[in-house]
Amino acid sequence: MDALAGIRVIDLSHVIAGPTASHYLALQGAEVIKVENPWTGDILRHGVRDRLDTAITVGFAAINGGKKSLAIDLKDARCRDALMALVRTADVFIENFRPGAVARLGFDHAAVAAVKPDIIYASISGFGQEGAWGRRAAYDHVVQSAVGMAMMQGIEGGDPMKVGFPVIDTATGMIGAQAILSALIRRLRKGEGSYLDISMAQAALQLMWPEAARAAVSGGDAPRVGNRGFSGSPGGSTFRCADGWVSTAANTARQFRVLCTVVGVPEVLQDLTLLDLDALARGAGFVVPVDRERLQAILEQAILRIPGAELEARLAAEDVPCARLATLAEFIKRAASEKLLTLPLRRTAYAEGALIDFGAGYRADRSDGAPLAPAPRLGQHTAALLAEAGMSAAQVEALASAGKARL
Repeated sequence: MDALAGIRVIDLSHVIAGPTASHYLALQGAEVIKVENPWTGDILRHGVRDRLDTAITVGFAAINGGKKSLAIDLKDARCRDALMALVRTADVFIENFRPGAVARLGFDHAAVAAVKPDIIYASISGFGQEGAWGRRAAYDHVVQSAVGMAMMQGIEGGDPMKVGFPVIDTATGMIGAQAILSALIRRLRKGEGSYLDISMAQAALQLMWPEAARAAVSGGDAPRVGNRGFSGSPGGSTFRCADGWVSTAANTARQFRVLCTVVGVPEVLQDLTLLDLDALARGAGFVVPVDRERLQAILEQAILRIPGAELEARLAAEDVPCARLATLAEFIKRAASEKLLTLPLRRTAYAEGALIDFGAGYRADRSDGAPLAPAPRLGQHTAALLAEAGMSAAQVEALASAGKARL
């Protein structure tokens, strides 16, 4: 949408959470200056799988497209002075060092706000800037364990299970971008800068918000439901079918009647030993089982005879949610080839392949928008940015020769 065209972001963050926040700002047209270590750069640059170019992996490219790379040693006073000169021209400053570390480099909120009073300053961390856990290092699966997310997966009495991708990292970046956008709007209206304390733990609670609220009120945890739906309805579950697995959400009385008819067990609907027939007749709320285990077994045996595609099609025709279980790669391939849903698919060319991206997660004005420019090579924009900060070509070259900057 280019809503942030003209907004400059200084981004000292690395790995996933912080770069995801600035990625969403870049998608809206902001200029993002990614400040990196001149020797190694962001750790996501490196890996043997899925490399698109020298020191650019698919994972790095996915959340760093369109950014500029300023590769300088912030322990060097000349580099710090140059960065502070760029800060004076910036609107947003992002960092995800462990609390306290950025102050030692001279770029804490107080120092940055002293030269740019209306800056939007975002600190991203594992557990926030305050409290006993504030200085703890954090990674996604560790935070999942700490906040109770891993104990929500699986079934009662079973082992804990983390979510199968870095969900908290990504959510932290998305919440960070939303917070920065809100702060920019406030600055537009009131002329004030903001200091934003954004943490992975906070993001995790936002992802679990209804259950987190219930736990806070009741002091207890909800039961672990495994692959069942959250409604409690016997028709909201995951079943093995003739050729794989399907998930159904036949939660209401009407939906459950359709499910039982389609899979060939309509007699269930008259069996008071299996269902609360009064609740079923009223049709309000979700279906209430009387003997959940026996009813589950009946549905399992019935669905086991039916191919997944057939069941998916028949239930979908009756407006009952149902989907065959797919891998991520299977879903993306099918969604693209069969045009199943609104899903922008954009290509960005690199030396050793192409990145496929999905835009900002929505379509604006019925347009997929243009893909971002390729992610920068390490130090690709260092010379130009240091020149903008007031350094001569000779000074820039001296930094590079001393190993304090990468050009």
